[in-house]
Amino acid sequence: MRVLTTAQMQAADRATIETGGLASTVLMENAGRQVVAAMERRVPGLYDRRIAVVCGKGHNGGDGFVVARVLAENGAAVSVYLMAAAETVTGDARAHLTALEAWNLGVIEVADAAAWGAAMPAIAACDLIVDALFGTGLSGPLVGHAAEVVHSLNATGVPIISIDLPSGLSGDTGAVPGPSIDATMTVALGAPKVSSLLPPAATRVGELAVADIGIPDAVIESVAGPRVEVATTQWAQAQVAPRPDELHKGECGRVLIVAGSIGKTGAAHLAALGALRSGAGLVTVATPRVCQDVVSAMMPEYMTLGLECEPDGTLAAGVADAVLAERCDVLAVGPGLGQGPGVQQVVRTILQRSQVPVVLDADALNAFSHEPEALVGRVGHDVIVTPHPGEMARLTGATIEHVQQHRLEVARGLAIAQRLYVVLKGARTLIASPDGSVFINVTGNPGMATGGTGDVLTGVVAAWIAQLGDATTACALGVHVHGLAGDLAAEQQGEVGMIASDLAGQLGPAVRRLQRGDAEPGPETAPDAFRRLSGA
Repeated sequence: MRVLTTAQMQAADRATIETGGLASTVLMENAGRQVVAAMERRVPGLYDRRIAVVCGKGHNGGDGFVVARVLAENGAAVSVYLMAAAETVTGDARAHLTALEAWNLGVIEVADAAAWGAAMPAIAACDLIVDALFGTGLSGPLVGHAAEVVHSLNATGVPIISIDLPSGLSGDTGAVPGPSIDATMTVALGAPKVSSLLPPAATRVGELAVADIGIPDAVIESVAGPRVEVATTQWAQAQVAPRPDELHKGECGRVLIVAGSIGKTGAAHLAALGALRSGAGLVTVATPRVCQDVVSAMMPEYMTLGLECEPDGTLAAGVADAVLAERCDVLAVGPGLGQGPGVQQVVRTILQRSQVPVVLDADALNAFSHEPEALVGRVGHDVIVTPHPGEMARLTGATIEHVQQHRLEVARGLAIAQRLYVVLKGARTLIASPDGSVFINVTGNPGMATGGTGDVLTGVVAAWIAQLGDATTACALGVHVHGLAGDLAAEQQGEVGMIASDLAGQLGPAVRRLQRGDAEPGPETAPDAFRRLSGA
């Protein structure tokens, strides 16, 4: 599913109006009706509720006027509050404001603090609030009266449904610039906006629904500019076709994992387990010779290759030749390697000379911390990096705070500048390609913040690259499956109790779920705040 910036969404609207013959007033009508349709699917007894629709004077307010009229048509008790003088509403929004008169829906103007204060008790007594204040139309943080309106709406504790975007957020960044609506549900119009999917802004969105307002898919797909997509369940299902009967293990990919050191053999094991459970036909773990017996005893299904090592149990500088001599379709390097004197040389030599894709994680990324510009991909020999925010900060010379506030821009920038495939881990993991395209992953949960899950991911990504060949698809699918396995593990163990091996054990069921087209794990009913309306 394509994710659009504010400018791209405006371009899609214009193209639909200019070339599709759909009037702008009709688009607004469609938007309002589709918001109500989304509410019908989520809110028990919607039309028996008392609903306050709080509108601005722009396009988002116009959508709100339509919502109010459609709710009234179906018998709901609706009140409309306009945070401006009625005479300042113009254009399409004006036409839909006028249409409210036919339903005797008087609009209460709350353009100043006094009027708003007088209206607040009635708004707080409602069962639902519809936020139609600003949508994507903001260029800066809310201040003054607008900020107070947002604060007081949040303070009511009443479930809030935002149209297109919670008011106070920018459509183009995951940052939260100032006061914003804390929505129970957001109904995105036409396509989700960037901030709806990227933390911390995404934490204000609640449940996200996407409404078809009449903009053709071809128009959304053709919009120019940076391409961002969501790795949806439907997309992932299309990537995991059943295996043919005549398949043999050599055709499922050979993965070579360079990992482990004294005290960190578990990382090597988890990476290999991730690769095997993700369908790799043959997996070999290349590890310091002093660790080989320990690693090989952990699991009989993978092979091991013992490498010369330093007295501290980390790799010796000259072992890259032995690694590169092994037959494989993809190399994964880094989990548990440590930062011994030979590790940096081994990692850099592998990167420079490998003739197969290379996945770099953990200590393999630390080998470039003092010279990040040396971490560069080569045409025809893909390099995939899987940093967490701290590692990304070191690779880009930024602070962790900056990385977290600008995740999309940072990931895309590194991918383009250094010809890398970047998997920036964390809540809503991002997959950025050298061409500037970005996938946003929406599977996973906080229980995955436990040691070893990143090692499993290294193996997962390597296995899918070995099977699919295309790095972007393999990375996006691998991250999606890894997160889905985490969701399944959390269902069984809880987010507090789950560990990395629990996640690895659910990789097979996660793929099976996709192949069968099963629903995603987790509640499939209305959000808790809506269920409480019916006493559930």
